[in-house]
Amino acid sequence: MTDTSVVESPSFLQSIRENIERSGRDPRRVIPGFFIGWIAFFLIGFVVPPPEGLSQSGMMVAAIVVWACIMWVSEALPPGITGISIPLLLILTEGIPWVDGRPPLGTVFAGFTRHVVWLCLFAFLVAAVMQLLKADRRIALGILDRMKASTAGRVIWGMFFVNIALAFVIPAANARAATLLPVVKGICNLIGDTPEERSARKAIIIQSLVYGTMICGVFIMTAHLPNLIMVDIMGREGFNISYLQWAMLQFPYLGMFLITQIWVRHHFKTGGVKVAGGHQRIHQMHKELGPMSRAEWTLVVVFCSVALLFMMGKGSPIFELHTYQLGIIGLAGILLLFTPGLFPFTWKEISDRTIWGTFLLLGGAITMTAAMSKSGLAGYLSDLIHYGVIGMSWWQAVLALMVGTHIIRVGMLSNVAAIAMLAPITFELGEKLGFHPVAFMLLVCDTDTFAYLLPTQITAAVIAYGSDEFSMTDYFRVGWVSVLIAMAYGLLVMAPWYAFLGIPVWDPTAPWPF
Repeated sequence: MTDTSVVESPSFLQSIRENIERSGRDPRRVIPGFFIGWIAFFLIGFVVPPPEGLSQSGMMVAAIVVWACIMWVSEALPPGITGISIPLLLILTEGIPWVDGRPPLGTVFAGFTRHVVWLCLFAFLVAAVMQLLKADRRIALGILDRMKASTAGRVIWGMFFVNIALAFVIPAANARAATLLPVVKGICNLIGDTPEERSARKAIIIQSLVYGTMICGVFIMTAHLPNLIMVDIMGREGFNISYLQWAMLQFPYLGMFLITQIWVRHHFKTGGVKVAGGHQRIHQMHKELGPMSRAEWTLVVVFCSVALLFMMGKGSPIFELHTYQLGIIGLAGILLLFTPGLFPFTWKEISDRTIWGTFLLLGGAITMTAAMSKSGLAGYLSDLIHYGVIGMSWWQAVLALMVGTHIIRVGMLSNVAAIAMLAPITFELGEKLGFHPVAFMLLVCDTDTFAYLLPTQITAAVIAYGSDEFSMTDYFRVGWVSVLIAMAYGLLVMAPWYAFLGIPVWDPTAPWPF
């Protein structure tokens, strides 16, 4: 008897949906995002006439900015592919005008040749080697062991110091959150299932993987990609800053963790909740890792040597050893890192753990900010916003833009995309309003990092949400107050600190102190 049944092959559209799902993305967001992005690109670039005050090239750059933001938010394209496509679109559309019939390759690919990009690549490669050595887990458990973490509060503070340590070696907040997720989940599994204990697990996850990760990221230049975008804009405008100077400028943000911890502890009522087995269990987990290997000690020496060179560059308050840019030191660090025999790993093993997509994303984002400035788009948009805040005092203008930023960010996942769009606008707006452009840009753009209303606003929060320990409602109820804390902290702590260091936001004539 012959089997005549026919297995129907999926239709073309069904196959597209299945392929998107297998790639780990949601076709309900990806497919509409892809088409909406391209429709918006063609409408803005080729149908809608430029408004008065904006050139055609500026309009084309606007089309590319909108296209890139939609692609980043919807994940219709991998973030790195969107990043590397920005120079292509700038060439094809002449968003940056051609010179003597030739495309301005040097200009449109400048984002991939800026020194901060190579600084970031060094950090990516160090992080990959560290993951292969499992040194990240050793750092986390070692700090928790040293702090004798036996309660939810001690665990949270321990993970805060873990975040600071990892911020030096793991760039990108999402990478640190992903690295720490299994460690934090393992500790949460030691906590029971009473209502109080479930609340404590929520507090540990949110504070350790989201608040701590983002707050520490602002402090270290290479620990948060938006930092590098703002550093590049500052450098193009003549405000050069070193690795150590950035840390000096931003380190008071670490104090914000204390305030968020007081609020989170009060909200979730975590006081006194114990870890099963207490400190002894964490000590045992740390002890099971054994002594540090020779390769781990080698990585420590390599990283510390390069870090010292970062800190002893031009204008160093410690000792000026050289005048090379940070990216040049990063490239030298890469050369040192791959000295034959230092580490027992193949290039493929290291390459597989290097977040190349984020590297391309950063280059594309920097290119986009430069294009916005060169085409006049950033100036045009800052003029529009200028009319809404003109006549305000410095703190009123900063507060208004902080609130506006958080409203815009409700629908955006990518912190990098948001800063790539906001940073050049706020820098020019600061100049137009008569404020110090660097201080003004930092105060507004740093608050974007603390978009704590929904988990979907920050990739690190999406990773934390994947732990299944808290709901969207839990996150919002604790998050809206945390957003208010962040805005108040910027105005009441960071603005006076910038003034103390020599860049008062209210005085545009203040000389650059670095």
